[in-house]
Amino acid sequence: MDHWLTIEVFDGESTATLWRLAHGDALTEAALTNGAEQWVWHEHRWGVVLEIEFRTEERRDAFRGLPAVTAALDAVPDPARGLLVYPGRGGGAGSRVPRKPRPLPMAGAGAVPVPTEQVKMGLAEPLPPTFSEVG
Repeated sequence: MDHWLTIEVFDGESTATLWRLAHGDALTEAALTNGAEQWVWHEHRWGVVLEIEFRTEERRDAFRGLPAVTAALDAVPDPARGLLVYPGRGGGAGSRVPRKPRPLPMAGAGAVPVPTEQVKMGLAEPLPPTFSEVG
């Protein structure tokens, strides 16, 4: 069974892309020397995501505790709210088919024609006189 570790880094005082340039090679080297099977970087408009696959949980957890990894994670652009580390895949592991954007509520909207009733107006026929009116 494969065991993934996901590291999401969000933009902060600097961009997560600059953080990746500064620490990405050290993270990749630490992953490879500690039994990583594969890794994938994803760049988003809000930051970067690193997904690393290990053969066992023990190797994944050992990687997470390395000093090089701890130093890289301590240096993220927003140390208070700019880092997520969790087991499993996430971040860039979404659907391969992009979702279709929903139209804005007002996009392409036009007035719906109101149905009109056909009313025929005309003079009424006079009613025949009643018995009380005749006599």
